[in-house]
Order: sequence, then structure tokens, then C-alpha cells
Amino acid sequence: MIHPDAHILYEHATMPVTAMAADYEDRHFIDAHTHRRAQFLYATRGIMMIETRQGRWVVPPSRGVWLQAGVEHTVRMRGNVHMRTLFVDPDAAPGLPRDNCVVSVSPLPRELILAATEVPLEYSMESRNGRLMRFLLDELRELPVLPFHIPWPADRKLDSLCRQIYDFPDARITAKEWADKLAMSVRTFHRHFRNETGITFAQWRQLARLLRSLERLAEGVSILQVALEHGYASQSAYAALFKRNFGVPPSAFYR
Repeated sequence: MIHPDAHILYEHATMPVTAMAADYEDRHFIDAHTHRRAQFLYATRGIMMIETRQGRWVVPPSRGVWLQAGVEHTVRMRGNVHMRTLFVDPDAAPGLPRDNCVVSVSPLPRELILAATEVPLEYSMESRNGRLMRFLLDELRELPVLPFHIPWPADRKLDSLCRQIYDFPDARITAKEWADKLAMSVRTFHRHFRNETGITFAQWRQLARLLRSLERLAEGVSILQVALEHGYASQSAYAALFKRNFGVPPSAFYR
């Protein structure tokens, strides 16, 4: 684990891109903070759970998350996490992501990220190190965005509701029961929830369960047990929804 203030050196370097390596133990938590430059977080091992006021991102291995400069966020580790971080000037290259997002990291950008962590803070743009960083920026522009983000409501009451659903994904409380708790009609509840998150309550709950289940899969828990823990009636029902959202069955996700 590195010193908590080590990132300051990388953020204030004069070069447009810098890269830092840091390893963390299971369940390590990084308090809310911001960066003056855009940040790209990638883990070669373990899962990162990144939370902002606008939503949460689940970042398993072979995925990375792009955060815009100034976005306040926390990071929670599941498993022993080997984090590799890039700090990028917003104008370092055209076409970089304009929104916070999770992207797929294929073998080529993975190796470029790892190589970038060996580059010193100061380097010539005409040197091998400079060419490597320019190549890395080119690859970052091409990474496909993935649905590993769950939007979070700003409304205080809905925030409390969503935290309960996220923390207890097997709970079977209906939309009507939630509406009654919030002293709303069911119709008002559904409309208010969609206005706050951009998706329906049913879609949000399904996404929360799926993203939460990634943590247990990473721990090696059986697919059947994960399915039951997250409110699914059967392994097949869980696997079907998983493949529909993530493109592969849960058995193949971490290969």
C-alpha cells in the first residue's frame, strides 16, 4: 500500500499523463476525495467499488473506470486489489471520455497501462516513454463503454431506499410497500424514481442485484448460492439475466 498522499505528486506533474501503481488489502476503503485531473482506475486483480453522488461503479478485473476531474468519490476494495491509476489532463488528446464510465480493457491497453506505471513523472514527449503515453491515449479513446454503472437518486428518501436494496439484494419488498413507506401513491413513487435515476424501479433493482452479485462471484462463491443470495428463484434465471446484461454467462465472466 502506498502513502495516501502519494497521488499528489502524480497529479501535479507537468506531463499530460502520469501512471501510478498501488496495492490494497481486502475491504480497504479510500475516503471521499477529488482529483484535479481526470483519473482512470484499473485493477489487474480484485474488484473496486467506486461511489459518487451520481452513482456507483463496479469495476472487476479487465475493466477500468474513467472519472472526470473534480468528481468526489470513494473507493472500496473487494479482495486484494492491484490498482493501476492514470492521471490525465482533460486536453491531453481529443476524443477522451466526457462522462464517468466503466470501459472494457483488452490485453493491449492492459499492457500499456502496466508499462506506463514504470515511466518516471517527467519524460520527453519525443522519447520512447512519450510515444508509449501517446499510444496509451489513443487506446483509451477506443475502449468500449460497459453497463457497470448504477445511477443514484439525489432525493434523501430514495437514497435511503436504494441503500437498503443494495445492501440486502434478496429482500422482496414490493414497490407498493416502498411507496407506502415514503407516503406516496405507487404511481407517484414510480414517476419520482424514474425522474431521479433515469430508469424504472424494476430496472434499478435488477441492475443493483446483478452488480452486487459480481462481488460474490469474485470470491469464488457458487453461482447457485449467488443467485439465491441476490433474490433470484433459480440459477438459470440469474444466469439468463446476467448474460443479457453483460454478454457472457456468470461462469465465464472472470475467465
